[in-house]
Amino acid sequence: MEKKITLAHGNGGLLMQELISRLFVRYFGNKFLSGQGDSAILPATDKSLAFTTDSFVVDPLFFPGGDIGKLAVCGTVNDLAVAGAVPFYLSASFIIEEGFPVRDLERIVRSMAKEAERAGVMIVTGDTKVVNRGKADKLFITTTGIGKVKKEHRTISAGAGIKTGDRLIINGPVGNHGMAVMIARETFNFRSEIRSDCASLYNLISKVLSGSAGIRFMRDATRGGVATIMNEICTISGLGIDADENAVPVDRNVRSICEILGMDPLYVANEGKVVMVVSEKEAGKILGIMKRHPLGRRAAIIGTVTPDHKGKVVMDTLAGGKRIVDVLTGDQLPRIC
Repeated sequence: MEKKITLAHGNGGLLMQELISRLFVRYFGNKFLSGQGDSAILPATDKSLAFTTDSFVVDPLFFPGGDIGKLAVCGTVNDLAVAGAVPFYLSASFIIEEGFPVRDLERIVRSMAKEAERAGVMIVTGDTKVVNRGKADKLFITTTGIGKVKKEHRTISAGAGIKTGDRLIINGPVGNHGMAVMIARETFNFRSEIRSDCASLYNLISKVLSGSAGIRFMRDATRGGVATIMNEICTISGLGIDADENAVPVDRNVRSICEILGMDPLYVANEGKVVMVVSEKEAGKILGIMKRHPLGRRAAIIGTVTPDHKGKVVMDTLAGGKRIVDVLTGDQLPRIC
């Protein structure tokens, strides 16, 4: 491993994966943690318990389509939902820098409450710490979530059932969150109407789960974007993926700004996108269910699981060629979560 922590250790790519596996899993390792899912599935009486935690350090705190408070609730709810769980309870921990405006804090807390109500969860416990001016960057939030998983959904987070011929489906355009945050920083003199896709996905996912038994695996495409998720699927399954860049939905203004900045939309973070691996037989049905939901109107099948080129994602490009979509190793956009 690197001798010092860099920003690239937090981008969802190769360095972050190495840090998790070589440090955190090494010392914290147990049968629940070793699967490295977005939520740990814990034993309970009649159902399994899903348990997840996440920290949010986005800069700026407010951006088109959301803020750090909405992001914290959506991110944790989504980690539970993609594990096949019904989210119930959240905790919220705040680290606040001395001098932070109470008016801004109230705005953020109000946003969290609104999103929690929309997602059907309760924030039941928390903690607040204030640190000296200069010891933190305005505000950090850590949220922990608990939910329950039905017996038939317990294997979704592990992806143990992924097979050759399965399809990859995403529920809409990629890259909006990362680009909305970038523009909100005013680092570049851009004017754009791009808004973050920040949203709680539980309602959409629950409709898919209740309408089909063909879900093999789910993961929300946050840091590292869709490209990282596809590589994770290859690692989990031991198979390859044939992907189609033409099929991946990307808003025109997002693509344009990515081209100007030299970024690939496939690696840009999202906060309202789920990638599902579904059975070939059920793919059309699941796509139809998604398209009838407001968060899935532009859902698309973007790839197929293949026994060829095991462990690699091979994509048909917009230009008509092919390329390998690898795990992100550098850092496209720090502090977007």
